[in-house]
Amino acid sequence: MDHDAIILGGGAAGLFCAAVGGQRGRRVLVLEKAEAVGKKILISGGGRCNFTNLGAGPANYLSANPHFAKSALARYTARDFLDLVERYGIAWHEKTLGQLFCDGSAKQIVAMLLAECEKGAAEIRTGQEIGSVAHDGESFAVEANGETHRAPALVIATGGPSIPKMGATGIAYDLARQFGLKVVEPRPALVPLTLGGEDVLFRELSGVSAPVEAHAGKGKNTGRFREAALLTHKGLSGPAILQASSYWRHGEVLRIDFLPDTPRGWLVKRKSATPQATLAQVLRTLLPERLADTLAGRLGLTGPLQSLSDKALTAAEERLHGWQFHPNGTEGFAKAEVTAGGISTAELSSQTMEAKKLPGLFAIGEAVDVTGWLGGYNFQWAWASGQACGEAL
Repeated sequence: MDHDAIILGGGAAGLFCAAVGGQRGRRVLVLEKAEAVGKKILISGGGRCNFTNLGAGPANYLSANPHFAKSALARYTARDFLDLVERYGIAWHEKTLGQLFCDGSAKQIVAMLLAECEKGAAEIRTGQEIGSVAHDGESFAVEANGETHRAPALVIATGGPSIPKMGATGIAYDLARQFGLKVVEPRPALVPLTLGGEDVLFRELSGVSAPVEAHAGKGKNTGRFREAALLTHKGLSGPAILQASSYWRHGEVLRIDFLPDTPRGWLVKRKSATPQATLAQVLRTLLPERLADTLAGRLGLTGPLQSLSDKALTAAEERLHGWQFHPNGTEGFAKAEVTAGGISTAELSSQTMEAKKLPGLFAIGEAVDVTGWLGGYNFQWAWASGQACGEAL
């Protein structure tokens, strides 16, 4: 055997796992398809890499098993990664909601990860086209660029199919199925939603943004997010929508509270305060003008407020607090920041990320059915799962 472990994928999870395993004395080989490692890291956070979130915890992740991420996240926290960032002298800042970014460039995070890999003498090869992967009962044989590498451990860290222009593929799922592991249906997450039918008129408001509360999902898998929504020429985007999209499924309703800061009964009170004002005029004081006019038009209440019954105003208020959209789809993996679904957590140890059915096979990062919210949570899962796996190699 020429290595102790072969890691497929030189992204956040793969590099971190290689660094941890290498520094424990394991002979690690990283095979990366692209010509350079960490390509998604480099484009993240507008080039400044939203490398973690101070509030990262199990509640910020979506999975068929919501308990799976608890162990790894508890053993390697956002503070642990921040300590590493600070040891390398990388200046950082907190934006909002615990999101941490580099002051400088995402290149600093990649350089740090490569330096950590170097400390562990991990070998990294780029431009590697994976041919066959096989297991003979004792070791894994990986054929790449005409060469065969063998090791007793194989780590799937190839991510999901989101952002295919960066070289993303579904190879993780092919390998999982090859070795008998179940896969939870992969779907685009943190992705803009598209509108059609009666909702199509909102696309005419392209460029309009407003703070809202977006709500999607059913049962235990529901998400409610208070951030900005952006209307686009295809439908809905912005942080609140991207967050909710991870919970939304085809055929379901997306609810938006356009006025999350107004108390119940505010519209009837406004009728008393400004009886001559129209609904459109009132909404313009709270929302962008074009959006206010569109919502007022859809509500169909014309004339001054004093001419409208309290019942009609209360009904209008209810709609504004829970406006129902019926998205006809998403903008797909091409625009998705991450992939929801993936290798089933039921197949893996939450302590080590090792496959229960096949000792020596591991899966980490986005390849696994653990999907974080927008705002550094997916990177924290990459670090935490990479650490758990690296310690088990």
